[in-house]
Amino acid sequence: MAAEPDADQSRRLERGRRLFAQECRFVTGAADIDGIPASNLPEIAFAGRSNVGKSSLINALTGRNTLARVSRTPGRTRQLNFFVLGDDLMLADLPGYGYAEAGRREISAWNRLLNAYLEGRAVLRRVCLLIDARHGFNARDRDFIRRLDQAAVSYQVVLTKVDNIADAALAELRTRMGKELQTHAAAYPEIAATSAHHGLGIAELRADLAAIAFLDR
Repeated sequence: MAAEPDADQSRRLERGRRLFAQECRFVTGAADIDGIPASNLPEIAFAGRSNVGKSSLINALTGRNTLARVSRTPGRTRQLNFFVLGDDLMLADLPGYGYAEAGRREISAWNRLLNAYLEGRAVLRRVCLLIDARHGFNARDRDFIRRLDQAAVSYQVVLTKVDNIADAALAELRTRMGKELQTHAAAYPEIAATSAHHGLGIAELRADLAAIAFLDR
């Protein structure tokens, strides 16, 4: 039987629930650096390879089914999409990397946009780096991790689709990935495990992100 959460954890979970129960609205989609909206809110970005489940996770966190567009076609998110949560937090859905159906020129433009965003976004508090739990890190994930390290952006690995692997395999994956992340100073040490479909880990991730949102308050 799972242990009951202690009082501090209960408060963290409740604060996360209240934050993400607020109205969440689409702000804009930015196809170039000039389209990125000005903001003084703390910001959390969601990144990952194409079809890893970014839109599904954002929808699960906010409790909306259609806030972030869900597509089975890799590479459909071709801009930075921004959402504001109440008056407390900005969310950014970054283009999926992998680009299965993109041309070289388009990939180059996306890379320039992402580099400009990561290196110049002062309000960016953390990048949630989504990794499919069935596959773990691949070469493109490690390339993106190097990009985050170079930009000195704090990031946290968030495993998706954990309902599709056994508990023992998940535990082994988290241990292995945790050891690898120890060599990266910008990596947050705790690896989140989530399933947007079943709601696993969603409340805990909300609590973690709420702590970031209210860090200076």
